[in-house]
Order: sequence, then structure tokens, then C-alpha cells
Amino acid sequence: MVGLFFFIRASVKDRTEQITLLTSEPAEILLEQLQKYFEKRAYRITDIDTTKNQVTFQGFVKPSLFLAIFLTTLAALGLFCLALVLALLYPAAGNFVWLLLFLAPTAGIFYWRKAGRLEQVLLKVANSTPEQNHQKFLTVTAHRDELTQLRRALPLQVVE
Repeated sequence: MVGLFFFIRASVKDRTEQITLLTSEPAEILLEQLQKYFEKRAYRITDIDTTKNQVTFQGFVKPSLFLAIFLTTLAALGLFCLALVLALLYPAAGNFVWLLLFLAPTAGIFYWRKAGRLEQVLLKVANSTPEQNHQKFLTVTAHRDELTQLRRALPLQVVE
């Protein structure tokens, strides 16, 4: 039950990561491509900082209905097992231990309320050194799932 509790709580944890990508395209063209990409994904520009060469996108991330149902099902199974153990340990409690199963939907409700939130994507373009053939470093700070989708959609080399 403790592991299940922490698993449900971790379902809404912030998973923001940062990666650095390498590109040889000019900054203007690259930022235009990225702007189109993020607008397709329901993000909009909220801030442009020309002194830092940084653009901030913001978008609302919807909670997953599948994950809400999955977490509710896991909670129901965990509470069923707990009720079964309690029924065997305390037979005098009768059928009241089975009322614990009514707590299962709280896992889905918890996820649904906490998972729907505004996410930010920060893009920062930096020039490389002259011996690197005028390539640009693009630092992206976003949710890890968003970074995975970005790497699939755009042919950019990840700098390790």
C-alpha cells in the first residue's frame, strides 16, 4: 500500500529536464521551425528575451483519461487486497472493511486535478566557437515527454 501511494503521488510529479541540441541552421530559421512545431502542439509564446536569446512557450497539458482509470484500478486492487487481509485478521469487523474500496476513485480524482497544468518550454540559442563550423547550440528546458517528441519531430543532434 505504501508503494501504491507513492506511485499515485508520483504520477503528477514535475518531470522537467534540459537538453542541448546542435544545429547548423541560422537562429532565425531554427526559431521559426520551433515556433511552428510548438504552435501545432498547442503552445504559445509568452516571453521573448532578446538579451538572453531565449523564448518561452506556454501550454496547458491535459490529464490522461487512461491514466486516471489505470490509477483508480490499481488503487481498487490495492484496497481490495488490504480489505481482504483486514477481513482475515479482524473477522469481527464483518463487511465494513470492504467499504475501503469506495476510496479507490480518489486516486483518479487526485491525478485528474493535479495533472492538468500549464507547462513551460524554454528555448535558448547560443553560438558555438568558430572551429565548430558556425553551429548553434539550442538549450531546451521542458517536460521530458515533450523533449522526446521534439527529438522525434526535428532532426537535431543531441549534445551529451
